[in-house]
Amino acid sequence: MRLVILEDYDLASEWAAKYIRNRIIQFKPRYFTLGLLTGSTPFGFYKKLIEPPPGPPGNVTDLEAECEAFEKKIAQAGGIDLFVGGIGPDGHIAFNEPGSSLVYRTRVKTLSKVPTMALTVGVGTVMDARAAFALYKAIEEGVNRMWTVSAFQQHLHTIFVCDEDATLELRVKTVKYFKGLMHVHNRLVDPVLSINDQ
Repeated sequence: MRLVILEDYDLASEWAAKYIRNRIIQFKPRYFTLGLLTGSTPFGFYKKLIEPPPGPPGNVTDLEAECEAFEKKIAQAGGIDLFVGGIGPDGHIAFNEPGSSLVYRTRVKTLSKVPTMALTVGVGTVMDARAAFALYKAIEEGVNRMWTVSAFQQHLHTIFVCDEDATLELRVKTVKYFKGLMHVHNRLVDPVLSINDQ
């Protein structure tokens, strides 16, 4: 597990963007939408990169079958090479809210607000990724279903990226240790690759 700590949000965002760019250029991935509210259309973030994203469509009649088909699409693509995700303030990933199983696959998730259902990639599916890239806390506390992000502590290639403010609750020794590794972490983003390099 790596923790990349940068001075502010802008620097953390820049580091993350360089890392993601390099990874995309290195392995020319297919893209999958992480979570989708039922009754909506697929997220548009990757629409420019592929046509259309092979994520679970929101307007389907058999949600369970759609979840199974989504897992098959991931397997057919050779699995997930890189998972990029933000972490909610309560430690959730996508619609894997506190208390969600850490081994669930893509599934229908009941929500407490409108809309009342969503399709989401489960923590178990994300843990199969060859690299996981996430933000927020979950560095020092144990693995816990109430903080689904904590499962990333067991992933061999997790990178948490945060700014200084996000580290205020961490132990000083933890912060100093990971800051001392920045020369190693920066090898992941320098140099920034070009599509022409491949």
